Amino acid sequence: MKIAKKVIDLPPSGIRKYFDIASTIKDVISLGVGEPDFITPWRVREASIYGLEKGRTTYTSNWGLLELRELISKYTYEGMGVDYDPNDEVLVTTGVSEGIDLAVRAITDPGDEILVVEPSYVSYKPCIIMAGGVPVPVATTEENEFKVRREDIEAKITPRTIAIIMNYPNNPTGAIMTRKDLEEVADVAVEHGLMILSDEVYEKLTYDGRHVSIASLNGMRDSTILLNGFSKAFAMTGWRLGYACGNSDVIEAMMKIHQYTMLCAPITAQVGAIEALKNGQKDMLEMVKEYDRRRRVIVRGFNAMGMHCFEPRGAFYSFPSIKFTGLSSEEFSERLLYEQGVVTVPGSVFGEPGIGHLRCSYCASMEDIKEALSRIGRFLDGLKKEEKAPRIRGRARRR
Repeated sequence: MKIAKKVIDLPPSGIRKYFDIASTIKDVISLGVGEPDFITPWRVREASIYGLEKGRTTYTSNWGLLELRELISKYTYEGMGVDYDPNDEVLVTTGVSEGIDLAVRAITDPGDEILVVEPSYVSYKPCIIMAGGVPVPVATTEENEFKVRREDIEAKITPRTIAIIMNYPNNPTGAIMTRKDLEEVADVAVEHGLMILSDEVYEKLTYDGRHVSIASLNGMRDSTILLNGFSKAFAMTGWRLGYACGNSDVIEAMMKIHQYTMLCAPITAQVGAIEALKNGQKDMLEMVKEYDRRRRVIVRGFNAMGMHCFEPRGAFYSFPSIKFTGLSSEEFSERLLYEQGVVTVPGSVFGEPGIGHLRCSYCASMEDIKEALSRIGRFLDGLKKEEKAPRIRGRARRR
């Protein structure tokens, strides 16, 4: 059977690989997938159940329910200060992942280059490739708090560059960008006529200060596609519901692709999202408060073990360094999984700047986080003993 070469050449998701391996091993603690351990708030589930009882089982408009789009418009204006018309500047999608795919496909012609700020979420570059574009990495460094700088972007711009994809608060580092940081990026975008695809799905998980959207800066509203969703802040990962906001021309272009692929997001999820935006703020704030508490525990734990850990200021990921062990990110993750039963994600799957790091999610329970830290400590002790004996190379011993 023929498979398109561009699909054959795509690597599998480095995140899902370790998730799948873990499913075959007993007594595993997962710091891998960004999956909140909280169940979706009852009020949201109840609203959806009631919607089903009332017979809300139909298609919706391709754009999504108007009531939901009106609430998204209100939520975005009140939270970020950006005003979007719910009639043609807000599109409800099946998760932020679909929103990213639609945004890239809507603006990309063959050979166009899109800058990807790295470390980055794993789907950005494959989406660009599948759209016929060329992803161009823009590296950030821990020394600069994983913020993208004006000079980093300018060094990668060519006549084929059309856009930048960025994600702050960042997955996997937890870095954030201040208003001043974003103004530098906005200046470059305006000067070179670039679009910004801004994935802000972690905007409510900002622990130090208040999240600033680049779309709110002068001159950026109409050249930014703001992508957001309900998975992280409202613990609604399985509902697969996101949205895109932007200039009506680009949002309508995205809607055209959406109507020929997804047609519309599931109505049950949209009904739940309406309740989340109307009455879910208290539930969301309580979860964020708990993530913040876990953040402090895991960062303190890694640093105490000598695994220098950049202080995440947003999202729910830590990004400790394992360079001092002499193991690659992949070797460390695989051995840690097989020998101690702890799932992490090698930093290298998020791009070259992630080499020598691990992504460890702290949306696991506090009990699991403490146990995982204890097991990682035992793993490091084992590595120290190996230094007195020939280093074990090759495939790790299975538990």
